[in-house]
Amino acid sequence: MQNQDINTWLETAREFLSQIDNYQISSRLEKQLTSSDRALFILHDQLNLATFPKELLDRKPLLIFVESLAYATAIPHHKQKLVYMLSAQRHFAINCYQKGFLVFNLFTEEFYADALAEFLACYPNIELTYMQPSEWDTRSQMATLANEFGNRIKALPNQFFIADAEKFKPKIKKGYRLETFYRELRKQTGYLMQEGKPVGGNWNYDKENRKALPKQTIIPQIPEIKPDPITQEVIELVQKYLPNTFGKLDKFIYAVTRDRALELAQQFIETRLSRFGAYEDAIKVGEPFLFHSVLSIYLNNGLLLPQEICEMAIAAYKKNLAPLNSVEGFVRQILGWREYIRVYYEAKMPDVRESNYFGFDNKLPQLYWDANTDLLCLKDAITQVLNYGYSHHIQRLMVLSNFSNLINTDPRHLNRWFWLAYVDAYEWVELPNVLGMSTFADGGILASKPYVSGGNYINKMSNSCSQCKYNVKEKTGETACPFNYLYWNFVDKHRESFTENGRVSLMVNAYDKKAENERQEIHQSAIKFINEILETT
Repeated sequence: MQNQDINTWLETAREFLSQIDNYQISSRLEKQLTSSDRALFILHDQLNLATFPKELLDRKPLLIFVESLAYATAIPHHKQKLVYMLSAQRHFAINCYQKGFLVFNLFTEEFYADALAEFLACYPNIELTYMQPSEWDTRSQMATLANEFGNRIKALPNQFFIADAEKFKPKIKKGYRLETFYRELRKQTGYLMQEGKPVGGNWNYDKENRKALPKQTIIPQIPEIKPDPITQEVIELVQKYLPNTFGKLDKFIYAVTRDRALELAQQFIETRLSRFGAYEDAIKVGEPFLFHSVLSIYLNNGLLLPQEICEMAIAAYKKNLAPLNSVEGFVRQILGWREYIRVYYEAKMPDVRESNYFGFDNKLPQLYWDANTDLLCLKDAITQVLNYGYSHHIQRLMVLSNFSNLINTDPRHLNRWFWLAYVDAYEWVELPNVLGMSTFADGGILASKPYVSGGNYINKMSNSCSQCKYNVKEKTGETACPFNYLYWNFVDKHRESFTENGRVSLMVNAYDKKAENERQEIHQSAIKFINEILETT
């Protein structure tokens, strides 16, 4: 971006203040800035006043928001993500003003802490409070700011999660799995518990939640939110001044306020939760959302809180609106997995960023950027990401990450792609999922086995194989599904990782029982395919 473009961006961005009211806000702000002794910085992913101390809010501190061009352009974030983050923040700032707070919006070409440093230098009478950022780099920058300004800055613990990270961090090591953590939090919260035991007698119902989608299933549609003038202005900003970022912005459908996010949460409870459990692992070509909630987008920037969403689902179960397997599966995603990976992030950063257990060094294929592939499952998943900045967890794990692993992609490249490609992606949530879970890059601390599979799993859970150029029943050769020979080649090449793990050691035995000529065909097909992929990258 040229300097002239930056200046135009910042000048246009200032216009959002006119959305607040028609009074002379600038003079009121100047008076507040010279007379106040307390300001509260609210980060783009902390958009909920309910998490801040009541005694602080009762003093009606000046609320500071920062629009950071450096953060927006540090990686080529998806256009949908940039629009969502900026529009949600602007709407929240206006909402805070309507509740009686004075709002000061800072615009900077630098990072958040840089803008705050300039602000504090200009107004030495003001002390600043902020909540600990979820992401490592922003947290480090704020810590540097705190060192510079000493007792003028106070950091609050992050209250956007349920689990106490300090309590669980020492437990994050090989052998400590999600199930143990999840049961501890169930007991702590009392969610789906009765007299100290899990409701229904089982801690989870995962075995009931692996059904393929029947062909004639009617899928309820998620309401699309029409962009209002504020969102439309942000869309125009991103389209005009950040045109080379990832993804498409032909249509923006997400909620950008808490009220609308709550409406979508209630709509999920009423129309999709009942069948979410059974079909949460299913894939259907051309259907990006199915029975998923698509609420992680709103959870991860604070418009919705994890406790309230869990409690909405549990209330639905108590009213017989949804079966236990669906409600427990949904609660486990939030109370279990989401909290677990956040604690993992806190325990393993920053060293985990460089994890690469298998030592892979191939680049991420071009197809992840343009969806140009004949593999229909991949094409469909990446097209969804390009269009919406979203695909559900099985596509992320068993299609996109699985394929990346099978072709020996450097997991750090895949990690960066997930971070920039998804609207709900912040480093604390995507890094553990990619480097810990899906690629086994941490060597088995978070996951107990490499998450790789052949075409059979995809064929079982989706309808893509029946429409694909490749034949999922063929194991080698030009027309065979590449997932098949890539998988067996991976098992052979990394047999030690499989042999050491009882859950998957049988796969090594199965490979070794194959005829010599078949093993050679597997190896040759895999090498040829990987080389062809790399030639187009």
